[in-house]
Amino acid sequence: MNAKATPHLEFAPPAQPGAGRAWVVAGVAHALLFLAPGLATAWKTQPQTVQAEAELWSATPQAAAPKLQEPPPEPDPEPQPAPKPEPVKPTPPQPDPALERRDAQIALEKQKQLDKKKEAEKAEKLKAEREKAAQEKAKAEKEKAETRRKELEKEKLAKEKKAQEEKERDKKKAAEKAKADKADAARADALRQENLKRMQGMAGASGGENATGTALKSSGPSASYAGRLVGRIKPNITYPGDVVGNPRAEVEVKVSPDGTILSRRIVQTSGNKAWDDAVLRAIDKTEVFPKDSDGRVPPVIVLGFRPLD
Repeated sequence: MNAKATPHLEFAPPAQPGAGRAWVVAGVAHALLFLAPGLATAWKTQPQTVQAEAELWSATPQAAAPKLQEPPPEPDPEPQPAPKPEPVKPTPPQPDPALERRDAQIALEKQKQLDKKKEAEKAEKLKAEREKAAQEKAKAEKEKAETRRKELEKEKLAKEKKAQEEKERDKKKAAEKAKADKADAARADALRQENLKRMQGMAGASGGENATGTALKSSGPSASYAGRLVGRIKPNITYPGDVVGNPRAEVEVKVSPDGTILSRRIVQTSGNKAWDDAVLRAIDKTEVFPKDSDGRVPPVIVLGFRPLD
């Protein structure tokens, strides 16, 4: 038997084993059920053939009794027709083991394909979930980096603003200091001019442009006091380098009544910062000025220093 001779649905369930024997047993059982009633009633159909008559005579004539009328025989029962045997259904063809194996192999292959499809769908779903998780992680990291960038930019702007404020503050302080230095320079110049006039007065000159008396000379320091101070300070000057020319550095010195040096500052630079600093250090090292011949110390005095004097 091949696949062309026996039509077989591809997805129909396989035939159950023993179906043919079941149909044969069922047919024999039905035939016996129909034959049993016929055999049980067959004895009533046989005909009765023996009949007898008798006559009686008597001495006196008597009227004969009427002839006994026998009841007519019962009609024979109609014969029951023999039951028709049920047609025996054809035994279904037995399934071919080769077809069963082929169907089982096909079903197994379909199941494998279905399993592969499910596995592929599962792998694709897992891949999509991983890609989604990676995208969310990358998005979170990007947002974190953007937040950090904004914070750094904000900190940078704050630092720049602070630096600008400090710069403006320093600029303001520098302007104020320059203004104060200018004012101090103006006062120092005025004092220097006054000291020069005093010194001129000590030398016999007039204390003022229109002065005619000697008050300036009698109230100022002695003629040799400035030279004494320069001579006291100059040994303390330490200047290892060579000075080009003979520049003059003028220093304003403020002194207490007992001669202690309170402050000093350059009122006219020599143009050589190293020489100016050396003069200031020497004044600091001197610490105390001696008193003048009249027992007093001028509160402010301007002294000049040249390297070659």
